[in-house]
Amino acid sequence: MATTKQLSDFLVSIERRAYKQALFASRDEEAALDIVQDSMMKLVARYGDRPEEELPLLFQRILQNCIRDHFRRSKIRNLWSTLLSAFGPREDDDHDPLENVGDDRPGYWAKTPEDQLDQHQTLKIIEAEISKLPPRQREAFLMRYWEDMNVAETAAAMGCSEGSVKTHCSRATHTLAAALEKKGIKP
Repeated sequence: MATTKQLSDFLVSIERRAYKQALFASRDEEAALDIVQDSMMKLVARYGDRPEEELPLLFQRILQNCIRDHFRRSKIRNLWSTLLSAFGPREDDDHDPLENVGDDRPGYWAKTPEDQLDQHQTLKIIEAEISKLPPRQREAFLMRYWEDMNVAETAAAMGCSEGSVKTHCSRATHTLAAALEKKGIKP
């Protein structure tokens, strides 16, 4: 079993290389720092009692999983941003909805004041519809898509099975899509 000092020394020795690896993968300094920090915390919390010689391989596996998780969360975030906020209600009938679709870069936000206003208004409508969801659906939806928790974490936090989380999220998504479509917000 690795001592606290050995674990600490290992983390110090690996931090720069891990940061570079995460930076090359994510191309975002803040995301890379978060990925490395999450990886280190997971190593200490879950595998701190392992022998010192196992730490490098365990850490690499955790780091790669955290990088994949980052991209999954980004994909979900971008999907919801595109689906729910890209198509705001317009007054002009000649509007091409494809002009408003956000690009794939993390942190994308509308560039013109008109687009920003449309997105702001659409987000207000979405927030109002989310608040109307049944409590368990709202809880599951927000944990999964706004808090970026995985199914297992959400199930543990809600005190239910992973299948229930998936069911609640599916129902919430369908309910939101139908409600938004009635308000003229279509993907």
